[in-house]
Amino acid sequence: MFRPLELYVGLKYTRAKRRNHFISFISSISMGGIALAVMLLITVLSVMNGFEAELRDRILGMASHVEISNGRGPLQDWQSLKQEVDSRISDVDGAAPYISGEGMLRSGRSLSGTLIRGVLPEQERQVSDVASHMVAGSFDSLADGKYRIVIGAELAALLGVDVGDKVDLMIPEANITPAGIVPRFRRFTVGGIFQVGMYEYDRGMVMIHMGDAATLYHMGQGVTGLRLHLKDMFDAPDVSRQLEIMLPRGRRVSDWTRQHANFFHAIATEKTVMFIILSLIIAVAAFNIVSMLVMVVTDKQGDIAILRTLGLTPRSVMAIFMVQGSLIGVIGTAVGVALGVLLSINIEHIVPFLEKVLNTDLLSADVYYISQLKAELHETDVIRIAGLSLVLSFLSTLYPAWRAARVQPAEALRYE
Repeated sequence: MFRPLELYVGLKYTRAKRRNHFISFISSISMGGIALAVMLLITVLSVMNGFEAELRDRILGMASHVEISNGRGPLQDWQSLKQEVDSRISDVDGAAPYISGEGMLRSGRSLSGTLIRGVLPEQERQVSDVASHMVAGSFDSLADGKYRIVIGAELAALLGVDVGDKVDLMIPEANITPAGIVPRFRRFTVGGIFQVGMYEYDRGMVMIHMGDAATLYHMGQGVTGLRLHLKDMFDAPDVSRQLEIMLPRGRRVSDWTRQHANFFHAIATEKTVMFIILSLIIAVAAFNIVSMLVMVVTDKQGDIAILRTLGLTPRSVMAIFMVQGSLIGVIGTAVGVALGVLLSINIEHIVPFLEKVLNTDLLSADVYYISQLKAELHETDVIRIAGLSLVLSFLSTLYPAWRAARVQPAEALRYE
């Protein structure tokens, strides 16, 4: 005889065509519900992982891993500071000075506020990805004294300018002239247009040569700060602590985990909340297993009584129905994992297809920061979700199986 007996009978009950078709329907609904819940949870977490990773890469493609600045006033003698950092911090693989400010960009009647960054093109390549995201012109067009400017694609579209056009850059400082106080401004030539894929930068940032920025802001030989790029961006907190110990008092050190701490903490919190909410869908699907098994136990009371009279123990009866319910959970979980992984892998192609079919923009760049949805599948997430589904499915079998074990043979066979 097939051993163990409990597994054999439980599998036989699962495969058998029941007289009560409603029970079969509830069983299928339970299995489909678990599969759907697992698929949704894997897909949502994968999309949020991809969103976080993509956003982090794009932010750090423009921002820096670590920044060094003066607590008050410009940072002087940045060349010697750069040499000291390069020689003493092995994790640094790039450093570049910058001058930062705010201003207003005007072309004709179009006007827009913007963040201005003065850079040295040959060194800026070491700490940002702007040069590799040029869609028109050249990043190397920035030269000291030429007064050329590189702007984002969204800002260029707003102002209606292209490479070679003239724009007026005004800053919130004034010149005193015989005619009175007038805003300080300079006419620049658009030397290039970049598109990093993040609306915040494509719409609100421009770059000019650091020499032009120093002239515009009267910085002399000083800079706003020194931007560092690390071999591993997750080492930024450790490098920041080393620099704080190494540098003299008055220097300010910050890293990307501090600058964007609230933002990434909000994403992590949202992931946790979404996991809890979608886990409740698995719990609801597991409750269907409870109702289905209760009906099966009621339907099979005669069979249970006969098995008990043949010598089957209450524990074995309980195991039979636990096997039946657990099998539904296992199949539903396996199908859900397969569909979730498949959907997560192909989400980059599915979203553009849905946008085309529905004729709508599902990811507006000015709302969601990025305009393309990507998924990043983590093995630990899949294991955690599958484990949760299996545990809930197993727990849902305990009460109906306990009810089956308490069936009294004499009472069950009285009306058979």
